[in-house]
Amino acid sequence: MRTALVIGTGLIGTSAALALVQRGVVVHLTDHDPEQARTAAALGAGTDETPTGPVDLAIVAAPPAHVAATLADAMRRGAARGYLDVASVKGGPRRELEALGLDLSAYIGSHPMSGREKSGPLAASGDLFEGRPWVLTPTRDTDTEVLNLALELVSHCRALPVVMDADAHDRAVALVSHMPHLVSSMVAARLQHAEETAVRLCGQGIRDVTRIAASDPRMWIDILSANPGPVADLLADVSADLDETVLALRALQSSDEAKRREGAGGIEDMLRRGNAGQVRVPGKHGAAPLTYETVAVLIDDQPGQLARIFADAGAAGVNVEDVRIEHATGRQAGLVQLMVEPKAVPVLSAALRDRGWALRQ
Repeated sequence: MRTALVIGTGLIGTSAALALVQRGVVVHLTDHDPEQARTAAALGAGTDETPTGPVDLAIVAAPPAHVAATLADAMRRGAARGYLDVASVKGGPRRELEALGLDLSAYIGSHPMSGREKSGPLAASGDLFEGRPWVLTPTRDTDTEVLNLALELVSHCRALPVVMDADAHDRAVALVSHMPHLVSSMVAARLQHAEETAVRLCGQGIRDVTRIAASDPRMWIDILSANPGPVADLLADVSADLDETVLALRALQSSDEAKRREGAGGIEDMLRRGNAGQVRVPGKHGAAPLTYETVAVLIDDQPGQLARIFADAGAAGVNVEDVRIEHATGRQAGLVQLMVEPKAVPVLSAALRDRGWALRQ
């Protein structure tokens, strides 16, 4: 691939453009908002000048509701040898293109499974997709050349290609992305009118659950409008679980010992099913999940503290697999939780103590 056209210079489109430019591809940028395309170009994602002829690959990074129309326009203009979209739903856009009577041999659907809570070109990064799955949904009509162009794009973005059927993809993302986002928003909505004294007690747990609720509602309306059925089916199952959990909690309030035991059993069943599902979440680099142990370090909220901790961990020969930060309420201090392999805990703990860090047992 020598040339590409990115249509839509938001977070995903600009991030893909940045990755391609880093690999020497000449990237042309266009957007319904020319100022956004100029911003992406100023960030080094390519040029907002119109290509003089067909490019190798056109990448449509428009909202799901506009993907089919945008693709159809590009294909009718002969803008590229191959066409690809990065929308988070795949079945609907393809059916729309089929209904328009277009030859889809030069088209392949795709979905990079990566993103951020922020949107727009200023939130973009050339390494946004690194190590992340990138779903491709070819059909028997897809030209081999177009599939190879898509695989080259995924390789340039340092992502991991995953081939799926379009409708199977839509059911999968409803489970692992769309439904969880709505549940996160529902939990976060409970905080809107909560008493300030309660909100001040928020810890890492509530931050983890509500983090994705910070995303742009307009973007999510577009996404959910393109995949409502599978999401509604999953929420109906969650609703049934909620009803059972509410009944079990009410039973725990009963003065009848048998009802309390029944309620406790219902809660335990729900928690154990949650355990069983959580262990299926892939671990680092998509591998089987590993069990890490935590070394908790007390720090002052001052510049350079995190850098010092990581430097000291590196000097001790310990790889930090994950990290969480919990800020102390009302204090300029916090707790850094370093997740490491179990065998590394005594080594890291001793090294950090030797360097003057205060560890929490």
